[in-house]
Amino acid sequence: MSILIENISKQFGNFQALSPLSLSINEGEMIGLLGPSGSGKTTLLRIIAGLEGTNTGRIQFGDRDVTNLHVRDRRVGFVFQNYALFRHMTVADNVAFGLEVLPKKQRPNKSDIQQRVKHLLEMVQLGHLANRYPSQLSGGQKQRIALARALATKPEVLLLDEPFGALDAKVRKELRRWLRGLHDELGFTSVFVTHDQEEALELSDRVVVMSNGHIEQIDAPGALYSAPNSRFVFDFLGNANVFDATVSNNQWQNGEASLALPEGLSPQDGQVYIRSHEFTIGTEASAQANLPLKILAINPIGAEVRFELEPVGWQSQDVWEIDLTHKYCDQQSFEKGQILYATPKHGYFFAQDTQQPKQISW
Repeated sequence: MSILIENISKQFGNFQALSPLSLSINEGEMIGLLGPSGSGKTTLLRIIAGLEGTNTGRIQFGDRDVTNLHVRDRRVGFVFQNYALFRHMTVADNVAFGLEVLPKKQRPNKSDIQQRVKHLLEMVQLGHLANRYPSQLSGGQKQRIALARALATKPEVLLLDEPFGALDAKVRKELRRWLRGLHDELGFTSVFVTHDQEEALELSDRVVVMSNGHIEQIDAPGALYSAPNSRFVFDFLGNANVFDATVSNNQWQNGEASLALPEGLSPQDGQVYIRSHEFTIGTEASAQANLPLKILAINPIGAEVRFELEPVGWQSQDVWEIDLTHKYCDQQSFEKGQILYATPKHGYFFAQDTQQPKQISW
């Protein structure tokens, strides 16, 4: 089921939760709504569900205008962060609940309900827990049951509000992989809200980045990361080090630090954004850069080693982070307090008072 959102806006009192925005979601697509708290992503999700009304605009599911339809008539499944399972009901009864409260003309018979519940529990790999109660389940199991319950009525659209936010990192990763596989198998259209960048980039076909009630950028995960279209998107996605650059002697300078101007870029003041993995480091400055940094911490993180570094002789608003491979670090003898020189390979340049970046390389 495709979803078309046109010029939707929402105001709570004097607060503008959503400025007029539009979004087109293809049938079978998984869309991630990503943004900080207060960006409007949950409000948009609730409007799609029919749990909130709109001040302006319209929503269309396929060929149906559902703008003024009650939530029960929209055929959406909703999964909440806190599971919202009924504690006094068994797992099987929780999954069956949505079917049993359907109007009599739409309600399957008891045998069909039992068969569908059994099938859904097998689908979420929890058939052996049918007679248990929610208090007897782990967080990951509860979330799978909540998803099975949402799918029981065969919704045209599945909506998820921070579905894995209450789970630990390992369980979140397992459930993300499982949900993506289930989505691909069943082909339903789904929209989920998250503030977790990794979750959005891993799960989504496209990511909608939101800020202050409007959409900043819509793109596939790879394109979003490699080609952010604004400072906000760059700041929000991934680790970036920012060099405040003032042109002097045909190079960018900041105190005692300097960067060579990339070829083809006219001399301008601004800011250079460099992701943490786009560096080499050494004990001396290079022809491209003189960026002295003092090691504050060396932290192994998975397949990489993250260096936290403090500028020496120049200014930066934040501690810099540089990610290197274990193999490279094993060949060196880095230690806290040591002065190193960083050389960037690629970056993005924002001229003063502009939001559009230019990709640059040295």
